[in-house]
Amino acid sequence: MAKLDILEYPDPRLYTVAKPVKVVDDRIRTLIADMAETMYAAPGIGLAATQVDVHEQVIVMDLSESKDQLRVFINPELVWSSEEHLLGEEGCLSVPDYYDKVERAARVKVKALNEHGEPFELEADELLAVCIQHEMDHLAGRVFVQYLSPLKQNRVRSKLKKRQRAA
Repeated sequence: MAKLDILEYPDPRLYTVAKPVKVVDDRIRTLIADMAETMYAAPGIGLAATQVDVHEQVIVMDLSESKDQLRVFINPELVWSSEEHLLGEEGCLSVPDYYDKVERAARVKVKALNEHGEPFELEADELLAVCIQHEMDHLAGRVFVQYLSPLKQNRVRSKLKKRQRAA
């Protein structure tokens, strides 16, 4: 396993739309293991392949306190989302040390493949639903700050560019 570099906003590669995975093979399983290691080390609760500059539809996620319940979503597709929405605070490994409120569907149903290439469907609510939507946005080339006002987006961009120059 290898820890991967996480792209930081406003890196233009974060806006790349991920392509579907054609075959779930050892290369994809290695990517999953590397992404999981990267996510846990960050530390975070979700990571999309786009964030590590791999533009394929792969997401890893673990919302457990014990960090031993890894979920994998390959080629995820939202099949349903509730009309009810939540306004919740989100953060992102690609936007370090910044949190803001984003409105998302309160419940979703997603279908995807697991790390063995087997299809599954999952109904999710609360934090899991938000995390699925957030990570799927990455695969579509979107970062959560794009839901914020232009003023807030500029502030975040300036703050991160300044931080990157100082590093």
